[in-house]
Amino acid sequence: MIIVLRPKTTAKQIEHIVKKLKEHGVAVHVSKGTERTIIGAIGNESVISELPLAAMPGVEKVMPILKPYKLVSREFRKENSIIKVGKETIGGKKIAIMAGPCAVEGRKRLLAVGDEVKKYGANFIRGGAFKPRTSPYSFQGLGEEGLKYLAECREKTGMPVVTELMDPRDTEVVVKYADVIQIGARNMQNFSLLKEVGLTRTTVLLKRGLSATIKEFLMSAEYIMSQGNHNVVFCERGIRTFETYTRNTLDLSAVPILKKESHLPVVVDPSHGVGIREFVAPMAMAAIACGADGIMVEVHQNPEEAFSDGDQSLKPNAFGQMIKDLKAIAKVVGRTL
Repeated sequence: MIIVLRPKTTAKQIEHIVKKLKEHGVAVHVSKGTERTIIGAIGNESVISELPLAAMPGVEKVMPILKPYKLVSREFRKENSIIKVGKETIGGKKIAIMAGPCAVEGRKRLLAVGDEVKKYGANFIRGGAFKPRTSPYSFQGLGEEGLKYLAECREKTGMPVVTELMDPRDTEVVVKYADVIQIGARNMQNFSLLKEVGLTRTTVLLKRGLSATIKEFLMSAEYIMSQGNHNVVFCERGIRTFETYTRNTLDLSAVPILKKESHLPVVVDPSHGVGIREFVAPMAMAAIACGADGIMVEVHQNPEEAFSDGDQSLKPNAFGQMIKDLKAIAKVVGRTL
């Protein structure tokens, strides 16, 4: 249920409504917009419907949320959410650029690529310390050592850290070092992990599953938000189809659909979307053109020596050229980099 409050509703009136809802075992989520405050009441619908919500001071109207994803939906929040991460934002007019190696391979190499991507226009450093690999014999990441290198890169460049969390048991250590927790495609429906990150207040970058529908994607975000963490960002990274030319099929139609259905920001990962270096920049430009709030790309000084995903990693100078092209597209659609 959505409780829409009047523009001049007082803090005391809001507190009274929240208290009454909680007394009846209802989960309460308060969303403060520029004009109005909305209270989301999530729980037993028969219990909520019996409460005299419309008669409470400060309440303008009460409406049911028709979508199965309640907190994620546009019904809950009409305005686009802008998520603040350190000094940076995801959503709004400025497009977020997340760049770095697929895996953190060592201190010196990470700091060097961090300097390069920062120079060309990135404002987030990405890199995997824990790596989910198809083969158990492939490089699995440096673990906490890699997280420390990412934190050092943040100190040196000022860029917030984006890194993947795979195991709920590692949540505490990842939150200690990361600014944005990435939930990878293979874990999009790992509901125990989603609940765990939902208990934190660290921004979560949720990647779309390999064969997930958009509804399933939205419901996974709902799992996170239902635990109290509203700092969630969608990431379209391609889905598995019958086409084998590219690594995945990058579903850019998901961007406007997600932005229609939800108030949350949407980032696109063209590196995993196509898996072929020469197609990363064109798909990044297409993503900006269709409304993406950010781009995540893999950058490596020597892709042929990369421990993982070398085929889709851009060299720093190619990344720089892509940023120039993205700026031109961003200007056309009224955005900035």
